[in-house]
Amino acid sequence: MPALAALADATRTLIGVSIYQSPPSHAVTLDSAQVVNTRKTRGGQIQPIPVPKTRWYLADLETARTRADMGDLSLVGQLCRAMRADGLIHGLRKTRTSGLVALPKRFRGDPELIAKLSPDNETRTIFDEMFPPSELALLADDGLCLGVGVAEMVPVEGRDHPVMVRLDPEYLHYRWSEDRWYYRSLSGLLPITPGDGRWILHTPGGRLSPWQSGLWPTLGDAFINKSHAKLHRGNFSCKLANPARVAHAPLAATEDQKAGFLNSLIAWGINTVMTLPVGWEASILESNGRGWQVFDKQIETADLDTMISLAGQVVTVTGGTGFANADIHQTIRADLIKETADALAYTIDTQGIPPWTWQQKGNLDDSPRVEWDAKPDEDQKIAAETMSAVATAVDGLTAALGPSGLAPDTVELTKRFGIPTIKVPKIKPVDPDDKEREDDGSP
Repeated sequence: MPALAALADATRTLIGVSIYQSPPSHAVTLDSAQVVNTRKTRGGQIQPIPVPKTRWYLADLETARTRADMGDLSLVGQLCRAMRADGLIHGLRKTRTSGLVALPKRFRGDPELIAKLSPDNETRTIFDEMFPPSELALLADDGLCLGVGVAEMVPVEGRDHPVMVRLDPEYLHYRWSEDRWYYRSLSGLLPITPGDGRWILHTPGGRLSPWQSGLWPTLGDAFINKSHAKLHRGNFSCKLANPARVAHAPLAATEDQKAGFLNSLIAWGINTVMTLPVGWEASILESNGRGWQVFDKQIETADLDTMISLAGQVVTVTGGTGFANADIHQTIRADLIKETADALAYTIDTQGIPPWTWQQKGNLDDSPRVEWDAKPDEDQKIAAETMSAVATAVDGLTAALGPSGLAPDTVELTKRFGIPTIKVPKIKPVDPDDKEREDDGSP
């Protein structure tokens, strides 16, 4: 227990937990007997069954705003899950999250621990075992859409590192009076302590009311309007798919003749053929209205809002000029990819990896840090060309300034152009006379 307390203090300092935060009002934790017994009866599950909501209205969006500002994210969580039914929203969210975690990873920190996290062979790494890409993508998606996400580090029998399991954010609850997050589990309210080795709280939307920075208000408005427009367009099309049939009878026709002719029109089916006497006529009354254009315009506007919100641009999503079937950088704006990548990396670096580092070393000195390489290939090419140009310029300046007793400030140049450097120990030159004495065996 003292070791766990020390870990908690270290991670609180690492994360930057306010000294004014109140202690949890519920003593039940993930390791309490109550929670353990619940897991045994539910196959290890503590998350309740998600509540489906299949029909959404703008009034529901207003209700979700009100509840969220009171700390209840149940309706917002249901909305973010329901929006996956829209192909455009789901596709762009997957590209921005699943596409992100598939990018190359870079580690910094303790070389020995980094070697354990990312071996050189092609086997599955410890990092991927602790943080499966699918779970990371879901957590990043919650942070993107909702502004906040939550996950649990679940112990695994037979190995000394846990696995991250993303939990549905529908059951997140924030208490303003305590400045603390809780999770409504099958065992009741559980206080969330980020970085304690069991909880991970992803808040890219900010520390205070992160839900207000999520994309759900914009995406929710587009999703609801688009879904209703599609229903209305379908209803409009169904009504006009079977146009009215009109019978033209001559003035001398009797009522019995008119009724018989009308019955023939009512029985009109596929490939119907009729023989009409002189003066009789059958036709179709078709609508030339343009009501469907209103619904298409609504759908187009909703898709535009979705693409701007998630991708930051439209051209490469719609396949206009400049479109190419390639990678994430050609669909999502580069700065948005980096924003999502940096937020996810910060959460893992401060709450996910440090408990494992503590287990390995007993301290958090130089704990490994991960980052996703979100730079487009074009930027990497420019960076390489810049380094080459700087190297050429330094050589030229050194030769030009040498006669004047001056030299270029290489430290300042490397900082200004973002060239990574390391300290290299100076190697003492070998004296040729000493080398000769060693060869002939002289002392």
